[in-house]
Amino acid sequence: MTTMSAAPAPTHIHALAIEPGDIDFMGHVNNAVYLEWVQEAVIAYWQRMAPAEAVAQHLWVALKHEITYCRPAFLDDAIVATVVAEGVQGARAFFSTLIQRGEEVLAEVKSSWCCLDADTLRPARLARDVVRRFLPE
Repeated sequence: MTTMSAAPAPTHIHALAIEPGDIDFMGHVNNAVYLEWVQEAVIAYWQRMAPAEAVAQHLWVALKHEITYCRPAFLDDAIVATVVAEGVQGARAFFSTLIQRGEEVLAEVKSSWCCLDADTLRPARLARDVVRRFLPE
């Protein structure tokens, strides 16, 4: 697996919007919404960091999310997701996402994703130069 070395991996900070429909019967954001947020933030990270050609040639599908919920989020909260790549192994990539309100961590998420060729929809490895944008050597 390709992982971070001495140089830190770049992070992506992604603002998240809370909609009235995100609020559950307990008055806070429903846990399922966090999955949507992680998917939105990781895809935005990919689109920001990867070259346009790689973005056009690849799609991502989530394979696994492990979410640790720490505190609830509410309708008027200003929250962000901070995404960092942790590793690449073949066509799989591993990301860590923190969802925060200010300095307060609301959720910690570890996720694995599969890179697909946009034309064939088959798993695809990323070129080394693309991986280096996420995981500097």
